[in-house]
Amino acid sequence: MVDVISDFFENDDSIRVLSRKNETTGECDLEFDNAFENMRKYMKFAFDEALEALRLEEVPVGCVFVYENQIIGSGRNRVNEMLNATLHAEIVAIRNAERWCQERNLNIYEVMKKTTLYVNLEPCQMCASAVQLLGIPRIFFGACNDRFGGIVTVGNVYDYVENPATMDLVCGLGRSKTIGLLQAFYCQTNTKAPESKRLRKSDDKKAKLLKSLQL
Repeated sequence: MVDVISDFFENDDSIRVLSRKNETTGECDLEFDNAFENMRKYMKFAFDEALEALRLEEVPVGCVFVYENQIIGSGRNRVNEMLNATLHAEIVAIRNAERWCQERNLNIYEVMKKTTLYVNLEPCQMCASAVQLLGIPRIFFGACNDRFGGIVTVGNVYDYVENPATMDLVCGLGRSKTIGLLQAFYCQTNTKAPESKRLRKSDDKKAKLLKSLQL
């Protein structure tokens, strides 16, 4: 399993730590160290969700929420499937995490204080706001979202609540693969669009992109 994960990210981009919640105090943060050490493992799960989204003609974004070394909520985009514009991967995963907490009689806000989000694409402003409101301390994302990014690119995650706590923000792992998935998505014909408005695109180009990314 470890070798598969290592091969998956072998030729990927450099990882950047954008901010650390203990940066000013210099305190040891074992939770961050553990999250950083295991990021390849959990980002691979996020990519599995993104690939499933692509297969189902959704924007290829997937994510997992990890609490005490276990996935408590996973999600992929389900906007087209459910005809609901709010069902981004993070929102789906939050709902699943909430269900996990309810089944164990746990307070979701207390759980989220010790939870890490791994997602292949920078969350949009809606999802970033939801994550901030839940008090999640760490976000690992693969590629920046130049159009809708709500962490650092278009919006700023610290603008959504009053007196926000500093978060651990790490990006870069899986960047090129995320970009490739998005390119593959926009190469395919949208079969859910009205027949008169469909743009005929090349499935061969999509297949070549995925093959080049070893996906």
